[in-house]
Amino acid sequence: MKILTNIFELNKAINNHSNLGFVPTMGGLHNGHISLIKISKNRCSKTLVSIYVNPNQFNNKKDFAKYPRNIKNDFKILYKLKVDYLFIPKTSEIYKKKRNKKIKLNKNDKIMCGKYRKGHFEGVLDIMDRFLRIIKAKYIFMGEKDYQQLYLIKNYIKKKYKSVVINCPTIRDKNKLALSSRNFLLSKKEHYNAGLISKFLIKFKISFSRKKNKNYSLLIQIKNLLEEKFRIRIEYLEFRNTSDLKISNFKKKYKLFIAYYINNIRLIDNF
Repeated sequence: MKILTNIFELNKAINNHSNLGFVPTMGGLHNGHISLIKISKNRCSKTLVSIYVNPNQFNNKKDFAKYPRNIKNDFKILYKLKVDYLFIPKTSEIYKKKRNKKIKLNKNDKIMCGKYRKGHFEGVLDIMDRFLRIIKAKYIFMGEKDYQQLYLIKNYIKKKYKSVVINCPTIRDKNKLALSSRNFLLSKKEHYNAGLISKFLIKFKISFSRKKNKNYSLLIQIKNLLEEKFRIRIEYLEFRNTSDLKISNFKKKYKLFIAYYINNIRLIDNF
């Protein structure tokens, strides 16, 4: 594995690779990331993984400070997977060029995490744009756990770049909790409860999809039930179309989306 720390080294290393796979991460690697890397390695001749905790996509400084970081463990995982390239840039390297126009979300995109995490997706799109100016990967591999992020990045990239974003399935642990670096911040009890919440919502989505008369008032009852039972604070619990993220009328394919806080740790998922 070749470790690259600046843009000059990066350009020199990947310049002649026409079938390059790119897996962007913020470190704190887990089996979800490993799944993305394996898919890239199977599909592409070379795979590049980035580790960069982007300060501009955090709307809360405390959240940025406590974000899980374990670079030694990340190295072990990547070496074992025989990743071709690892890009670990400094913030000064990534942001040395100022942007002429700020990236802004459309009004229709200020929903779910776009509503509750002001500036978050603008920061995400900005860093992906900066990465792709230099990386020019053929394929980018991203998980469906962060579905809204995946949706926005996909739409943004297809207008500006030849790179293709590949949707990869959400990886869950044995308790059905979607894998996330933030899970490392959970206590054993919180981790167990978060798994129970996932199991409950998976079953609810299945039973709801079988109903002929779908009543949105059920979501309010479910929200109140979960908050009371598990002492969590739910930001949103919504059915939305997978194709456009509009509130679902259940005529198109849809998912159930949730974001909640369990002891000040924010988790998101979709089913």
